[in-house]
Amino acid sequence: MQEASARITVVSGLNLGEAMRREYGSTRLGRFTITLALIAVITGCAAYEAGNILGAVAGIQLITATIPLPVIVTGIGLIAAVLLWKGSIRQIAAFLGIIVAFMGLCFLITVVMMPHDFSDILAGGLRPSIEPGSELLVLGLIGTTVVPYSIFLGSGLKHDQSPSEMRVSMMIAIGLGGLISISILLTGTAVIGEFSFESLAETLNNELGSGANLLLAVGLFGAGLSSALTAALAASITAKSLLSEDQNDPDWAETGKWFRGVWIGVLATGLLFGLIQLQPVPIIILAQALNGVILPIIAVILFLLMNSENVLPVGYRNGKLTNGTMSVVVYLTILIGLTNLFRAGSRMLGLETINESVLILISLGIFLIVIIPTVKRLYKRDPIGSSDDH
Repeated sequence: MQEASARITVVSGLNLGEAMRREYGSTRLGRFTITLALIAVITGCAAYEAGNILGAVAGIQLITATIPLPVIVTGIGLIAAVLLWKGSIRQIAAFLGIIVAFMGLCFLITVVMMPHDFSDILAGGLRPSIEPGSELLVLGLIGTTVVPYSIFLGSGLKHDQSPSEMRVSMMIAIGLGGLISISILLTGTAVIGEFSFESLAETLNNELGSGANLLLAVGLFGAGLSSALTAALAASITAKSLLSEDQNDPDWAETGKWFRGVWIGVLATGLLFGLIQLQPVPIIILAQALNGVILPIIAVILFLLMNSENVLPVGYRNGKLTNGTMSVVVYLTILIGLTNLFRAGSRMLGLETINESVLILISLGIFLIVIIPTVKRLYKRDPIGSSDDH
């Protein structure tokens, strides 16, 4: 999905929002879908912003417990606000890269210092297993990571690369992100019993020596601050791509009132929940539900756009192999989306979570209803496929 979104920008010069408006903006259903995407993305960014800020707070509190929480929250908010106000998108992206790299290095050092049986880790990576009853947890982790705003963010950042260069850089970036995620998960295995950042820091100090909690603190602070910047910036980029008729509109420029207004709203929401120390669980559940609705829609839209003659020239549209692979991805997003949606609904209504087998069957049915007519139409137009894969 990231590659498809970036390919649209690299080849056509359109970001995902512009491509959606060009293809579907003339119909009522298309405009409804665009509005739904906008609401879901901005609501999700605002809901998760509180968690991002509180994550950075947790990192600082591992180092010192003397600074009052409101002071830390306000300080982090001011740092994020100054960076977003003063920096251009390119500068912020470069700053984020530095933070994430340093955060990743902290977690990698921690993992290497911890006593792990790396042969077991390698075996588990090549032949993974899921404990019974943890299926929804795994899907939830994936669904929390694969959020719609990341697709719009990747498309909204202008690329000065060829398609092949874009793919190589994306493979490196996603690979490093996966490595950092693995390191964070392995670091968390040090805790025996109930998990908390404090218990993890204490365990690391016991196993690795004093000062190990500093690495964890820096990692948490970097993760929280980078995510706070990303969510706010992604909300503005998404709103601009879906609402602005003219991408050169000064009101939607990086220093424009509407662009700044969106990220200020998202950041202010996170600060508000952080200052009153209110866990925004109901809002996060709402965001999960909205993301559960919109993620499969975005996947289907990307699938259609990658085969659209109005968006991409023939040499850069999906071929049969890529369409087959992307169809699998579309099904997985439907499964993940429905899982998050039903899970959020069951929490809000206090009901039991729906059976996994039923979810799989419902997801398969929706997938077939959406994909089969689309594939028939595509290959009726071009029996040998849109193009060879590039």
